[in-house]
Amino acid sequence: MNSIKKPGVNTVCTHVGEIEDKQFKGAISPLYMSSSYAYENVDIKRYPRYFNTPNQEALCKKIAMLEHAERGLIFGSGMAAVSTTMLAFLDKGDHVVLPKTLYGGTYNFVTEEFEKFGIEYTFAQGFSEKDFRNAIKQNTKVIYVETPSNPLMLITDLKMIARIAKEHGLVTMIDNTFASPINQTPLDFGIDISIHSATKYMGGHSDICAGAVAASEEHIQKIWHKAKNLGGSLSDYTVWLLERSMKTLALRVKAHNKNARKMAKWLDKHPLVARVYYPGLPSHPDHELAKKQMRGFTGMLSFELIDSVDAGAFMNALQLVKQSMSLAGVESTILSPAKTSHALLSAEEREKQGILDGLLRFSVGIEDKDDLIADFEQAFDAVGKEQLQKLLS
Repeated sequence: MNSIKKPGVNTVCTHVGEIEDKQFKGAISPLYMSSSYAYENVDIKRYPRYFNTPNQEALCKKIAMLEHAERGLIFGSGMAAVSTTMLAFLDKGDHVVLPKTLYGGTYNFVTEEFEKFGIEYTFAQGFSEKDFRNAIKQNTKVIYVETPSNPLMLITDLKMIARIAKEHGLVTMIDNTFASPINQTPLDFGIDISIHSATKYMGGHSDICAGAVAASEEHIQKIWHKAKNLGGSLSDYTVWLLERSMKTLALRVKAHNKNARKMAKWLDKHPLVARVYYPGLPSHPDHELAKKQMRGFTGMLSFELIDSVDAGAFMNALQLVKQSMSLAGVESTILSPAKTSHALLSAEEREKQGILDGLLRFSVGIEDKDDLIADFEQAFDAVGKEQLQKLLS
């Protein structure tokens, strides 16, 4: 890798962060399962909770390079990454600004836990520069954003956020899960810290739970000092599985992107669909902004059915697409945000965010597009044949 100055993204996914098998010359990284290492006459005192086992350190190099960052850090879950990073930069009496639409787990963490720590927070009323500026206080230390947002796929202007933060000496954080580093590298736009639920696109096979953070050496050091006390480390077997999965990250994400764009266009024309939320559609209010800061529009989209079609019945009628709690696996999945990712919010809070009971979040997999369309067509036929005939008559 040293001879290649700027390796391509597939090369980074495949080779950066490998551990050389010096003993047997195997083609993949060996797995070091030890939870106990020597402490005398060694350069590094290794311990799983210190995030510095051989497999942990190696994987972090891959994540850092994909995010165009100096350092990376991995965690036991996306929420471990989010909570540890926030608490590393927020102390008693500090204040954080966040967008009004936010992943339900993050929203719940902020609203249920921050008061116990004496941390203040404000949800910006919108996504404009004025909205974020109005939310900043004298004691503000952090601006935290999520783009594309979960589940409405709203886009936040990263350059604008970085500019405001630098004017006020604030640290910026982004949940980059929905985009993945293949579609979006926020540090290139001036954002300080990029956070992922690595359970999603980085893992990509719906079989591991992990989190990741990428930032400068200085910021990662601060996060690490908090992380070793909170203990949200990741087992080395899961680290090894994640490193294996990330070898195909770029290939998988490009396939997700392609299918999602086609499905969004198809759904947008269907008479039983009231609205589609996908930044790749020209009709999306943030389409032009998404084009400026994203290389691909992700494999995630949401849509609302017309009122006369029961969303639950529609999902039950699907045969290929699975009803599933998570997202970003190679298989297509669908869920109701009101019953899953945002179930911890009150009905009033969900309504404020525009998350209606009839909203469905669709994680588009890598299956053949024609098979996905056929599954949706038979499901629409099963639950909305009468309504469809009326609309077309």
